[in-house]
Amino acid sequence: MKKLRVGILFGGRSGEHEVSLLSAASVFKAIDQNQYEVVPIGITKEGRWLTSADAELLLAGNFADKNVRATQALRAGDPEATPAAAVLQNGQAVVVPPEPHQAGTGLTPFQSDAPARRASDRAINVDIIFPVLHGTFGEDGTIQGLLELADIPYVGAGVLGSAAGMDKDIMKALFRAAGLAIVKHVTILRGDWESQPKKAQKLVESKLKYPVFVKPANLGSSVGISKVRDRKELGRAIGEAAKFDRKIVVEEGVGGKKNKAREIECSVLGNDKPQASVPGEIVPGAEFYDYTAKYLDEGSQLIIPAKLSKAETKEVQELAIAGFRAVDCSGLARVDFLMDPKSRKIYLNEINTMPGFTSISMYPKLWAASGVSYPELIGRLIQLGLERHAEKKRNQYSR
Repeated sequence: MKKLRVGILFGGRSGEHEVSLLSAASVFKAIDQNQYEVVPIGITKEGRWLTSADAELLLAGNFADKNVRATQALRAGDPEATPAAAVLQNGQAVVVPPEPHQAGTGLTPFQSDAPARRASDRAINVDIIFPVLHGTFGEDGTIQGLLELADIPYVGAGVLGSAAGMDKDIMKALFRAAGLAIVKHVTILRGDWESQPKKAQKLVESKLKYPVFVKPANLGSSVGISKVRDRKELGRAIGEAAKFDRKIVVEEGVGGKKNKAREIECSVLGNDKPQASVPGEIVPGAEFYDYTAKYLDEGSQLIIPAKLSKAETKEVQELAIAGFRAVDCSGLARVDFLMDPKSRKIYLNEINTMPGFTSISMYPKLWAASGVSYPELIGRLIQLGLERHAEKKRNQYSR
C-alpha cells in the first residue's frame, strides 16, 4: 500500500507566523514517516507559497533572504507563471488551484483503479493537508475555503467552525445561544472608538467592572491582549487591540480586583462524536497567560491534570464538548475556561480550532496525559480529516 501523502501547511501572513513554524516543526518530527509521505508547504509572511525544499529551510529556521529572492512567486490563475504541470519536486512555488478533483481521485493510495489527477491538480499533489496555521489567513476559514474549492481533504474545522472559532464576538454569541456560561463582555468597533472614544469608554464602564481584558476579536496566541485595571489604561489597551482587528472585545475579569481567575484548558478530539481530554491548568508566570508566557518564558506552570474535583472535571469536559459543537467544530480544538477561585464557578472563555503544537503546548500534553501519544494524535487527526471529507462527499449539490 502506498503511503498517504500529507501536506504540512505552515507559516502564513498572520501575527502568529513564528508560532506556526514551531508547531509545524514539532508535527514534522513526530509524524510517522513510515506511514505517511510528508510534504512541507510553507507560506511566507508576504503570502508566497514555497517549494518543498525552500519550505524545509523555513521550517528549520534558516530561511535566508537569498532563498526568498530565488523563489518564483507564482499566482493562481496566471497561465504564464503557473504552468499546469508545476509540482513540488520541480522546485517551483506551489499553487492550490480552486478546482475540484475528478470524482474518485481524492484518496488515490486506497483506490488503485482511480483515474489520475488532472494536470492542473498536480500543482499540489497531496492526499490531505494538515494546515498548521494559527490566526488570520489560516485558522479563520480562509484556507479552509480554498481547500474546499480544490476538494482537498484537510485536518481540523471547516469554514464555518474556523471562522466562528476565530471571531470572539461571534463565538460568544454562539456560546450564549447554546446556554453556556460566559463572562460579561462588550464589543467595540475600531471606527466607533476612533470617532467617539468617550462613548465607547462609557459603554465599557456601564456594562463591566474593572479589571477588564481587552482583546482583538480575530486573533489568537494572546496577541494584542491587555489587562486593564482602571480608566487610565483603557485607551492604550483598546488602541493596541485595534492594530490587529476592526472589532475589539472587552471582557470583565473573573475574580475581581483581589482574586485572579484560574485558567483551565481542555482538549477535544473528534467529528460528530467528540471526546474530551483530562483538563489541565495554566499558572502563568506573568500577570496572565500572554504571548510571552506561552512561547518565550519558561516561568509558567502547566498542571496536568488540573486540581479539580471529579464533578468539576466532568463539568469542564462536558462544557468543552458543548462549546465544540456550538461552533460546529470538527477534528480538534482546545477549549479554555476561567474559574472564579472563590465561588469556583466555571466560565467558558474561548475555543481554539487550531491550537499550538509546540513542545510546550497544552493540546498534545493533555492528550498524552489522557493516553494518546503525540504521533498517535497526529494520525487520528489525519484520519478524522479524511472521514469528514468522505462524509461531505455524500452531499448532493444539484437536483
